[in-house]
Amino acid sequence: MIQDILPHVLYNQYDPAAVPEQEDWVLCFDGQQLLLGPEGQFPRVSELGAQGCTYLFKVDGERYFLKSCPSSPPVGFSFQDVKQLRREQKLSKERSFAVFTGKHLSDWYRDTRFCGRCGRKMVHSDTERARKCPVCGYTAYPRIMPAVIVGVKNGDRLLLTRYRTGFAHNALIAGFTEIGETAEQTVQREVMEEAGIRVKNIRYYASQPWGIANDLLLGYFCELDGDDTIHMDENELKYAQWVSREDIQLQPDDFSLTNEMMARFKSGEEP
Repeated sequence: MIQDILPHVLYNQYDPAAVPEQEDWVLCFDGQQLLLGPEGQFPRVSELGAQGCTYLFKVDGERYFLKSCPSSPPVGFSFQDVKQLRREQKLSKERSFAVFTGKHLSDWYRDTRFCGRCGRKMVHSDTERARKCPVCGYTAYPRIMPAVIVGVKNGDRLLLTRYRTGFAHNALIAGFTEIGETAEQTVQREVMEEAGIRVKNIRYYASQPWGIANDLLLGYFCELDGDDTIHMDENELKYAQWVSREDIQLQPDDFSLTNEMMARFKSGEEP
């Protein structure tokens, strides 16, 4: 999965005293676009300047900072679509994980410039990764949205889906946890909403940070409970079918929890 970067290690502890140095990496996002050099390298502080840099994290000993997009990118640098980078696997796994995690924080910093309580401009906390309102005292922490990935089993068949738009490869039932729900209740509701079937024996499998959408993904396997007739939500999906183990087509990379769950079922190794 995207976070499995050993022997490399992500150190996500916030360092409020971090001062950008010339060789540190800089991530510049413009919506879904990331500034990259001609060989897929990130710009360095020496190329963009230290002013306005916000410390993000370290991967091994390499530090990453966030900076607003320059009005004139350095020669040879251009903006490239983050999702396209994944599809084309242009970056190493540890750098892809840095991009996903950096995108998560970039979105949060963008969306917390002003206080959601009184509307005043927020400032960085001096002690932790947080935004504070100097007027009313409200503190905002990075937003992490829980969502479920569901492998629904029907004997030797697995329920596979494809989204109506966006990602073109096989997927599993997925959805965000709503107010007042447990993750297991989310599993039941999302399977019913997207496929019109009931499930039982819900069992937790694994989790995954998915920074490109600000998610924490929680993977579950479960079993069909009753009628296996699929009533697909056509607004969300363009495909939903029971697929035998041997016929499952996996995604083209090993980044996602979804793909790992499909692979485990295909090999007969699912819990």
